Formats: sequence, C-alpha cells, structure tokens
Amino acid sequence: MRPIRITAALVAAVALAAGCTGPAEPTQAAPSTAPAAPTTATSAAPTSTTIPGFWYTHEGPDGTWTLETPPQRIVSLSPSSTEILFAIGAGSQVIAVDEYSTYPPTAPTTDLSGWDPNAEAVLSFEPDLVVIANDANEIVAALSAAAVPVYVDAAPFDIETGYAGIIRLGAVTGRTDQAVELIKTMRGGMAAAFAAGPSTPVRLYHELDDTHYSISSASFIGAVYAEFGVENIADPADSDGWGYPQLTPEYIVDTDPEVIVITDLVGYSADDVAARPGWGNITAVRNGNIVTVNADVASRWGPRLPQFAAAIAQALVNAAR
Repeated sequence: MRPIRITAALVAAVALAAGCTGPAEPTQAAPSTAPAAPTTATSAAPTSTTIPGFWYTHEGPDGTWTLETPPQRIVSLSPSSTEILFAIGAGSQVIAVDEYSTYPPTAPTTDLSGWDPNAEAVLSFEPDLVVIANDANEIVAALSAAAVPVYVDAAPFDIETGYAGIIRLGAVTGRTDQAVELIKTMRGGMAAAFAAGPSTPVRLYHELDDTHYSISSASFIGAVYAEFGVENIADPADSDGWGYPQLTPEYIVDTDPEVIVITDLVGYSADDVAARPGWGNITAVRNGNIVTVNADVASRWGPRLPQFAAAIAQALVNAAR
C-alpha cells in the first residue's frame, strides 16, 4: 500500500474544490496587545476506526509519522483547528480541546492551554493525534518523545493557503471528502460577500487594541480586505511586511479611514472610539461607520469566515454610498 503524502492529498483535493461554488453559509483570537511575530510552520467518512485503504504519511517540521487508521483520540490546542475539525465531521474523533476552543458549543473544552501548553497535561488524555497552531514550549519534541503524532496547523497568510490547510486536516483525519465540501461552501459564501462589496475602493482601518496595532494586507484578515479592493491604511506603515503594524493616532486621523473595524473583545465601544480627541473629523466617525465584529469570527481561519466577509461587505457598501 503506497503512503499518501501530504502534498499529494493537497494537490488533488484543492484542484477538485478550486472551481466549485456553493451556497453561502474565521489563528487564534486577535491579540489585545502587541502581537507576537508570526512563526513559520510549515465521502461521508465511516464512523468506524478504519477506512478501507486509509494510510497517511506526514512529513514536516512537526515530525514524520504514519497513520494506518484515522485518529480517534484527537486533542486540539488551536481554536481555529477545532472549528475546522468539527466542520469536516471529525468532531466525534476529538476528545479534548484547549480553553479558548469555545466553538462549536459541543467541543470538549478543557483547561488545556494552546499558548502555554503542558505536555504532561496533554498526554493525560492519551491522544493518538495532537493538533497545535505553533510549537510553543517545544511541545512537538515533548509529545514526539512520547510517540504521539503532532500536527502543526499553522495560521494561513492568505485565503487559498487557508483552504489548503483544511484539506490537510481532512487528509490526516480521514475526512478529505468532507473537507472538500466545506471548501466549496466557504468559496460560495466568500464569493457572494466579495460580489456584494462596492465597486470603488474604500479606506479602511482595522484596530486590534487601543494602542492602535492594526492589520495590513500581509496578514490573513488583511488578505480578505485586499480581496474587497479596500485601501488599507495600515499597508504603508507595514514596511517589513509583518502584518501587524502599530499606527499613531495622528497617522490614523491624517489617512482619514472611511470604515473603522473593532472587535467585541477590545473592552471599549464604537462610541468610545468616536469620542477620542481629534477623531471627530474622520470620515468613518462622522458617518457612523465604526463596525464592531465578533472577535472569534474575525480572527480565526475556519468555516465562519464567510460571516465576517459578509459583515465587512455591508460596512464597505454603507461607506461607499
């Protein structure tokens, strides 16, 4: 039996899903302080523990390992991965998730940490696969030493890379067909949102916190904004392409965004933003186009991303009127 390597599964399945659309239906939570520099990682499936012909070989920075049957005791330490696992029908294979994996509500949330993972705590669940967003605390080496396969499901930097990540997660869990279907649905929702956006560029500022860290087009959510053709005011300030530049109030006022986006976890409201000294003349403030979005949907790659895109489309249309 020939091993199915990650690249082969990805190429075939993404090619299948690429041109398909369907009915409309988001890394971790957005940082509330200066974000850490990004790290570089790399069929209705049967409900039984075996899938005829299943054989998965993984090769990557997170190790090399082979599965002869789909994993049945998955621990996910990534909220984005948790959402995807459940959306592709692998929820029954998930036995524990980290403290921030609160969606879907049926996810088996525990006090495990994805930011400060403890190998001993993870191993207490006797997992046959652990999914993480990055190698914090050298968790990969610790779990690999215990012969537990670890899959690093790193945050994507653009939409297509995100779709590819869904396919990889589907392949390793034996849910490739359902992963393809999820991508079809997401593509349909995203296409509908992009089509609903305005035909003229709108100046936009996405605020991560009250110290004015923002999101440029070099980040994943910034790539979504770029698909709308917005004029992202953070782009000129992101000279190193990090994706999360810190702006100054003066810069924001001078660039005069027509839409300001904040999340529901920043600890302040649109009214608080509008009341900032000197911000009254900003077009977005003057016209009431300060949009508050759900922090999880806006910061996680996953099946709810079309919801975020639809909300942004409406905000951009309102600003363009």
